[in-house]
Amino acid sequence: MPAHDEPEPLVLSTPEQFKAMGHPVRHRLINVLRQRPATLRQLADALQLPKGTVGYHVKTLREAGLVVLAESRQVRGGTEQYFALASRSFTFHEESEGGAEFLINAAIAERLPPRPGQAEHTLLRHLWLTDEEAHALAARLRAEGEAPMPVDSSRGEAYGLLVTLFPADIPALAPEAD
Repeated sequence: MPAHDEPEPLVLSTPEQFKAMGHPVRHRLINVLRQRPATLRQLADALQLPKGTVGYHVKTLREAGLVVLAESRQVRGGTEQYFALASRSFTFHEESEGGAEFLINAAIAERLPPRPGQAEHTLLRHLWLTDEEAHALAARLRAEGEAPMPVDSSRGEAYGLLVTLFPADIPALAPEAD
């Protein structure tokens, strides 16, 4: 359950939302906006893309309901607009198919090769669990993954954390005969 000062996650359910998040530039925009609201110029500088390209992708994210206009202010005869995420976190509608694949593909797309000495850890492990044990472990992992984490880009580099508990296609051997 989110902390009382954290808004509820935005539930992704429409094809427009999945399509909007599925584009690599828009996925990167969402990750940049997790830090704080920003102008098109700030986003373009961060992503090292033309402002027009960023504007197009921000418009697509706004139309899908993922990004909102957070603030407008007058500066030097123009209007400066700050864009923000509609919610600090997103979740998938319970009837949506492909949520896990979407997240795994997103993690693969944003994964950078580690530099020498840089921290990295990947582990694939298989557990044999009852349904009850699997539900309990999933609840513990979800609670840990949803715990508020500081978003401070001045504190080092971004690291991704992907936690997934999934039914694995591993056949079981029959018990050995005595």
